[in-house]
Amino acid sequence: MIETREELDAIRKSCQAMVTKSAGFSAGTAIIPVPGLDIGSDVAILMRIIPKINSKFGLTPEQIESLDTENKLFVMTAISNTGSKLAGKYITRNVIMTLLGKMGVKVAAKGSTKFVPLIGSAVAGGISFTAMKYMGNSHIDDCYNIALAALENRQLEHTADAEIVIEADDPTQAH
Repeated sequence: MIETREELDAIRKSCQAMVTKSAGFSAGTAIIPVPGLDIGSDVAILMRIIPKINSKFGLTPEQIESLDTENKLFVMTAISNTGSKLAGKYITRNVIMTLLGKMGVKVAAKGSTKFVPLIGSAVAGGISFTAMKYMGNSHIDDCYNIALAALENRQLEHTADAEIVIEADDPTQAH
């Protein structure tokens, strides 16, 4: 469980580095002029990094399930409020294909440009890098916001609990 804002910021930075590296792999695959190779590669990359990001932020289905009822409800509400389609979910090929379908314009542009001699492959690689980085960083932002809300909620609970204990221990308080 993430305990501090600094820890949360470090996780975000680590995940962003992972996304940048994966976007580079995606771009490298997009340069190869073989139909469908880049989409298959993007699906494989996303199926690998999305669960890792979820795990680092404590947002896999198993991690959420292990929370107490109150915190679980808070996290599920925060996920719903962010509109995240990937946090707290089991990541399947169909989920990734749906996500890529929503990025359809970029995917279609990438597929058609790679067959333009010389420049086309570079353009396809650039589109692939940008799209992968955008999808990954958007997911990181969602996870960060969910984890931050959960952290702040836990800190508020601890503060409220501490105030109750202080009141109960204070003999000068009139009851």
